[in-house]
Amino acid sequence: MKFTRALTLVVAMVATPLMAASNNVVENGDQLKQKLSDTLGVEVQNLSQSPIPGLYEAITNRGVLYISQDGSKLFHGSLYDLDNGMKNLTEAALAGPRKEAIKPFEQDMLVYKAKNEKHVITVFTDITCGYCRKLHNQMDEYNNLGITVRYLAFPRQGVPSKNAVDMEAVWCSADPLKAMTDAKAGKQVSGAKCDAKIAQQYQLGQSLGVNGTPAIVLEDGTMIPGYQPPEQLIQVLDRIQ
Repeated sequence: MKFTRALTLVVAMVATPLMAASNNVVENGDQLKQKLSDTLGVEVQNLSQSPIPGLYEAITNRGVLYISQDGSKLFHGSLYDLDNGMKNLTEAALAGPRKEAIKPFEQDMLVYKAKNEKHVITVFTDITCGYCRKLHNQMDEYNNLGITVRYLAFPRQGVPSKNAVDMEAVWCSADPLKAMTDAKAGKQVSGAKCDAKIAQQYQLGQSLGVNGTPAIVLEDGTMIPGYQPPEQLIQVLDRIQ
């Protein structure tokens, strides 16, 4: 029992994004999926060959895991290509699916659009997060550099929580952009109600590996955890263009 709880905690801590796809066939896939489900309590959404021979990549509702072909060994984390500049193979494989996962939420985003837009980033944010507030205080600088910032909600206290209720009030405000600025300045936003999908946004962030805010998803689907100054972020964005 202790072993099972320990492995469950390991899975919960995995910060690697969820959704990947592959056409590779895994011969004993059903048995391996069942073993992961029974042992860890996770739902395996896809099982495919990993870049390492003898190791399968399991995409679950709690993160990405790697399991040996005989199902006896488990590995979690990112795979890197030592012969290709330490390229993160896990991140590269999942960037595209991450972009697709975010698309259905575009209508729910709070968007601070750059007048001369060059880049678009999606930021999982929290109104009580210090670095989220720092990023927001520099919104004009991001926008002036041509960076449009799109917000999705990630209440760090989880859902349900007062944090989530306060963020719903921001999203449901008559002027959500102003309400966000007020909330991040420490002001109380009136408790407006609407179908803001705060819980769904939070669940999306969890599924993509967000475990802190701000978490910045770039145009190519890669994700940067943590605050990035405007001048530094524009350099990163220009490089991947």
